[in-house]
Amino acid sequence: MNRREIENILKSYHWMINSIKILRESLEDAGEGLTAQYGIEASQPKPLGLTGDPIYREALRRDKRRMVIYKYENKISVIQIVFI
Repeated sequence: MNRREIENILKSYHWMINSIKILRESLEDAGEGLTAQYGIEASQPKPLGLTGDPIYREALRRDKRRMVIYKYENKISVIQIVFI
């Protein structure tokens, strides 16, 4: 790591810590958009490019958030090892 990368990590250290906390809390809930639609919403066309399987979408959402947590934890661990 060069000096500029370390400075950027130090500047965003507290922000990354808070983001990890929020992302971990969001992984505790059951998910978003897993309920069935009724009435006029059920008859509307679905957006293109999205799969119709809500379980698959939830798995993708959780995987993306885990990857972000992993990335932040790696950056934070470099600083914690050096300064702690």
